Amino acid sequence: MAGLACASALLLLMTLVWRDWIEIVFRVDPDQGSGSAEWLIVAASTVSTAVFSVCARIEWRHMRRVTA
Repeated sequence: MAGLACASALLLLMTLVWRDWIEIVFRVDPDQGSGSAEWLIVAASTVSTAVFSVCARIEWRHMRRVTA
């Protein structure tokens, strides 16, 4: 879960810093330059980062109890 949290956080930061990466990497313009696709990715990445972080924390605490 921690790896997924890091990956989604990286996607979030990449989209905030470099907004045209979707158009450059995939050679498509899904929102015709309006930026709505980028903001959708930012919102989804924010939510997924938070969810994966909480899941990783729960998993870490569970493993800590099991080994103790």
